[in-house]
Amino acid sequence: MTAKNVCVLGATGAVGQQMIQCLEEASFPIASLKLIASKSSVGKTAKFLGEDIALQEAKDGCFDDVDIVLSAVENNIAKIWIPKAVKAGAVVVDNSSAYRLDKDVPLVVAEVNPQDIEQNNGIIANPNCATIIALLAVAPLHKQATIKRMIVSTYQAASGAGMPGITELLTQQKAIAQGSDVPEPKAFVDQLAMNLIPDIGGIGDNFYTSEEMKMQNEGRKILHHENLRVNCTCVRVPIARSHSESITVEFENEMTPDMARDILADAKGVKLIDDVRNDDPKKRYPMPLYTSDQDLVFVGRIREDISAFEPNKSLALWCTGDQIRIGAATNAVKIAQHLI
Repeated sequence: MTAKNVCVLGATGAVGQQMIQCLEEASFPIASLKLIASKSSVGKTAKFLGEDIALQEAKDGCFDDVDIVLSAVENNIAKIWIPKAVKAGAVVVDNSSAYRLDKDVPLVVAEVNPQDIEQNNGIIANPNCATIIALLAVAPLHKQATIKRMIVSTYQAASGAGMPGITELLTQQKAIAQGSDVPEPKAFVDQLAMNLIPDIGGIGDNFYTSEEMKMQNEGRKILHHENLRVNCTCVRVPIARSHSESITVEFENEMTPDMARDILADAKGVKLIDDVRNDDPKKRYPMPLYTSDQDLVFVGRIREDISAFEPNKSLALWCTGDQIRIGAATNAVKIAQHLI
């Protein structure tokens, strides 16, 4: 493969740093690597393959001669700089939600719909982290039986708010352990340590949060399934890293627990952990403690939906995956690999 000039936009954030690490791990063919961050980071360096690379400020001309941009910045910044990168001739893999639902922008989970990458006009959108984790678990089943409806509860780690979220959780936990006053929350709407917050993204007009609506809207686009119906509740939990999801899936056609296990045992991007009577807890079911810092979505607790009206057409399952890696950075790098 021909080596490419690559740029990471937002290189100092949690996802940006993980993108750099994932490029290393993937042995991505890089001719040159440009790292762009905020003005306050100018003069600092970041490591790549043992080399110190100077951090640069985003400015006009910074994307000249760049082939691929991996973007890990917020929506408002993405809308400023991504069009400039495309105009300069780069293809951008964008981790923000700025372009996800644009009809001319492919929204891609690398293991689910890689064929859509070819339809890009300079921008390829990385889906929401919880959407990626859920679809890696259910898309292989959808191919076999066609999903009608999903009821999802997510248990999302502090890492969903980047490094400020992780730092705030750890600071609160330390204060509680020491018997000190817990500092006022900044990354979240309330104290996260010793707590759950059922509000990610803000409440909309229909009383669902923006994060909850992403599961249906993005899922429809990725699966090319406009009739997909999703009822989702997103909850922030006091876990540093890795999101977990409880999913009930109703199908058009037959799908039994044994059928699902057989399919998921061979599915790309998935590790089946479903032996609930095993003496080793790690082999019983997925847990976020054991899914962090790796690139598979662990799936388990697969069982019949005993509330379903039709037998053998509805399942319940549990899945867990690293939000920063497979839910963001790794998927972006996999998309870039498909590009070349």
